[in-house]
Amino acid sequence: MDLMEDMRERARKDVQRVAFFEGENPTMIRAVAECQRSGVADCTVVGDAAKVLANAREQGVTLEGVTLVDLADEEANEALAQRFEALPSNRWKPKGVRRRVVRPMERALMMQALDDVDVTFGGIDCPTGDVILGGQTIVGLAEGVDVISSMGIFDIPGYEGPDGQLLGFGDSAVCQNPTPEQEASIAISACETWTALTGREARCALLSFSTCGSGSGEMVQKVQRARDIARERRPDLKIDGEFQLDSAINPAVAAHKVKRESDVAGRANVIIWPDLNVGNVGVKLVQNFGHADAYGPMLQGFRKIVCDCSRSAPVSEIVGNVVMSCVRAQALKAKEA
Repeated sequence: MDLMEDMRERARKDVQRVAFFEGENPTMIRAVAECQRSGVADCTVVGDAAKVLANAREQGVTLEGVTLVDLADEEANEALAQRFEALPSNRWKPKGVRRRVVRPMERALMMQALDDVDVTFGGIDCPTGDVILGGQTIVGLAEGVDVISSMGIFDIPGYEGPDGQLLGFGDSAVCQNPTPEQEASIAISACETWTALTGREARCALLSFSTCGSGSGEMVQKVQRARDIARERRPDLKIDGEFQLDSAINPAVAAHKVKRESDVAGRANVIIWPDLNVGNVGVKLVQNFGHADAYGPMLQGFRKIVCDCSRSAPVSEIVGNVVMSCVRAQALKAKEA
């Protein structure tokens, strides 16, 4: 069974509540209908109910079983606003809460902050920056995390790594030039995401042009400092570096270059790029020359699961991202239990 099919089965066994805030988008409403029909999520659509239903009719899909949160319902809006006002994390005055409670994305995030839903999902119309800002402001950051980042998983034909053809990677989409503290956060979040999606322990390598001091300079020192910070914050996780890519994933190279004990060297299943330049180039190289499939990238670092999809995403990709988000939400609940 491949990774995605395994995650679909896991999603169906413990169905999570997902709030979608772009129900007037034709592609998104088809994805919502498919998620509900296939049983991978318990779907809620937040918006103008009349327009959402009209969109569904135009697309020829049924929203049977889908919950509609109608922002024209003033009584429901006021009830949720009062509940949100009572949260210790609320930073807005009453007028500010009531302005935001009728905006689809912010309403969905408020529902998530109140534990009415487990996942918020969008991005096909909303800019990524808006989704990140909304998630930071309303849902908040996970403990020990300084920055929102992203993580993906490669499925690389012919690659024989410690976890078969799978290799996690981050961050290739959000944080342009992370500080040591931010890179440590990215590594910690990536370990959590990898374990949630695969059920396997992460062995996370911080990449550089240098292996264990073979190079020098500020770029190397940044990665070394990120390693130290990550270990201080989460000594339970296997995070190590700085490693060149081959030292991270090739046991023979690691045996030659890494002259100290390491749980990660040569056996990494998650790699962390030092900046977005390297991350973007690295992803494109693996996809174009290694013919890899890439799951994600998925936003990470929030207190709960907030998902931002690509604006060009087809229905199949959206459904796949919903499945992964639900599996991550399951793991988050299990960790907090």
